[in-house]
Amino acid sequence: MEWIFITFASLLAGFIDAIVGGGGLILTPALFAAFPGAAPATLFGTNKAGSVWGTAMATWQYSRRVEMRWAALLPAAAAGFAGAFAGAWTVTALSPDLLRKVLPLVLLAVLAYTLAKKDLGRHHAPRFSGNAEVWVASLVGLGIGFYDGFFGPGTGSFFVFLFVRLLGYDFLNASASAKLLNCATNIAAISLFAFKGHVWWHYAVTLAIANVVGSMAGTHMALKHGTGFVRGIFIVVVSSLILKTGYDAFLR
Repeated sequence: MEWIFITFASLLAGFIDAIVGGGGLILTPALFAAFPGAAPATLFGTNKAGSVWGTAMATWQYSRRVEMRWAALLPAAAAGFAGAFAGAWTVTALSPDLLRKVLPLVLLAVLAYTLAKKDLGRHHAPRFSGNAEVWVASLVGLGIGFYDGFFGPGTGSFFVFLFVRLLGYDFLNASASAKLLNCATNIAAISLFAFKGHVWWHYAVTLAIANVVGSMAGTHMALKHGTGFVRGIFIVVVSSLILKTGYDAFLR
């Protein structure tokens, strides 16, 4: 029964994650519900090992239809990898309890700003070019990559928001760019989890297949319906993250 439950969760997570990020909001709780006695690190590692394939598929699909700014995004992805690895190492020395309480408030500010700025992310007008774009994108990759390794919830949504707000991308291009960086941060996390033996590979393979199928469907929907659709899903996902992280921080 657990196989069916987590496979469906991975399919749905891949669908949502491909559009705007936030798939971990679905798959991670599903794994914890299916295996309540397992070590959290093992469930996190298994989640990453399954979902990274859907993220990689989404990156490839977007790259065929969206003009990716590779000169800036590849250095940003490398910075994201380094940041995620540093964050994963830091969490072994420091507790993320303070961040757990601050996160819902940060997400609430992101949601309020997005709703207030009706035209935010509707038009693709990159603010930077050349080295300036490389530096800004790399700082985003490093900072959110560190957050992903240290804590994690909402990483894809933060990437999307910052690409829209700081670099001037529309939501569709921001989501496509976020997939590449999120793929890099996931690989960094998997490397650490796998090294420490915290991946159930027999489950990860099934989760990966389901995640890729969901990812293909989600990417198709995003490309078909465009920026307005992605913006709407972004608002729904961030709202859900506020409720989930707020509950975990203050009511659980």
